[in-house]
Amino acid sequence: MRRLKTLGWNDFFEAFFSPYREKGFTVGRVAVQHRDRYMLYVEQGELWAHVTGKFRHEAGGAHEFPAVGDWVAFQHSPADDEASIHGVLERRSKISRKVAGAKTEEQILAANVDVVFLVMGLDGNYNVRRLERSLALAWESGAQPVVVLNKADLCESLQERVEEARRVAVGASVVTMSAAKNTGRDEFLSFLPAGKTGVLIGSSGVGKSTITNMLLGRNRQAVAEVRETDSRGRHTTTRRELIILPGGSILVDSPGIRELQLWGSGEGIVEQFEDIESLASQCRFNDCTHEKEPDCAVRQALEDGTLDPGRWKSYLKLQRELYYLFLKQNDKAARLEKEKWKKLMRVAKQKLKRKFQ
Repeated sequence: MRRLKTLGWNDFFEAFFSPYREKGFTVGRVAVQHRDRYMLYVEQGELWAHVTGKFRHEAGGAHEFPAVGDWVAFQHSPADDEASIHGVLERRSKISRKVAGAKTEEQILAANVDVVFLVMGLDGNYNVRRLERSLALAWESGAQPVVVLNKADLCESLQERVEEARRVAVGASVVTMSAAKNTGRDEFLSFLPAGKTGVLIGSSGVGKSTITNMLLGRNRQAVAEVRETDSRGRHTTTRRELIILPGGSILVDSPGIRELQLWGSGEGIVEQFEDIESLASQCRFNDCTHEKEPDCAVRQALEDGTLDPGRWKSYLKLQRELYYLFLKQNDKAARLEKEKWKKLMRVAKQKLKRKFQ
């Protein structure tokens, strides 16, 4: 298990793997997902695999399938070209969002990561409200968020940007770097010691692949120029991939994210807007709407300038989004339950019909 430990294997995963071990399964970590196939890092090296038909049939949704960073139990015979995945071990953390579009489904961007590096470019890409949204998603994951302000060499108001990011990134560290100029490497890696896993999250053009190349010391990931009008880039990274860095740490490079919709219980919002949550607890009424009630601490903070109106609007917007997501999730669950009972009733009627024929 020596190599697996360098990939992040520990007692937490060992406890969940024990039942599989007793059945003769082997463990590996998902390094790449390519449609229905997965490339695993295993004790002996690398191995391609696919989920079994039973796994596919019993899965309750896409979120139960392996994601990059997952530990999986598999079987492999020398006579087979690929291994078969029978189970996904319990996740310590997961970076999730609602899938793009109208569907109410969870998409897991990466699993079992220790650090979420939220990358923003200090060019036309920088947006403090988007940063707040990204931080809420990161806190929800169970991993530690770190804000990475890249392209520092292109920013004329660097200190101002750093101070603004620190004001909204409550409880998270903020680092600056210029991957294209090969600066900021040591500070970045101080958050990612050997055996730990990090993931790069950010929109296209912020320099995630350039950061990966800098950390590797070679041009492994393709990069492209961004548009001058809005500093947006093309998707040069087309898949999520677990990359082992020279110092023994692990990094997930991922495609740029255009649509970052929340998913989860709302704990990430509470964590990200701890200052507003604290203010709300000081209101006279527990069910204060922060509109017309007397002795409202939130409204008072807005009036005296201690609470930024933009931050308050961002908080309300994310709360509304999470509320509508909750309604959609309940509606979907109710429909699935209704379909299940319809199916059971049809089966019961068919049995009764056969019995009395």
